[in-house]
Amino acid sequence: MATSKATRPVPIPPVLVRLVREHHKEFGTADDGRLFRAAQGGHLLSKGGKIWKAARRAVLTEAEAASPLADVPYSMRHAGVSLWLESGVSPAELARRAGHSIAVLFRFYAKALHRSQTRANQQIQQALDAIDEHDDE
Repeated sequence: MATSKATRPVPIPPVLVRLVREHHKEFGTADDGRLFRAAQGGHLLSKGGKIWKAARRAVLTEAEAASPLADVPYSMRHAGVSLWLESGVSPAELARRAGHSIAVLFRFYAKALHRSQTRANQQIQQALDAIDEHDDE
């Protein structure tokens, strides 16, 4: 059973390590060691708040801000996991990084998996073509 003190390592690409280090250098950590915290130092709300709404207005177009795009901070996690899936990260590795089971991953991210079918078919076709070329030699 997970507790609020449970941790797990999550490997990230070097470009994201640099961003996290820059954030840490500029903002430090909360007294309890959290890297990200609310404006007054408390816990971030999963539903967002004034600062989240202001940030959305600052970086999104008017139409995007009026849409559900990144309407809550948790949307960013969903977007990240979807990006990993569409980038071709194996579902087992992705589930491990996200702290999901593969079943949960497939249930909640099926739409992203469906979009990758064309790419998967192309990859399979390339592999079959390579076999055919090898057989022709």
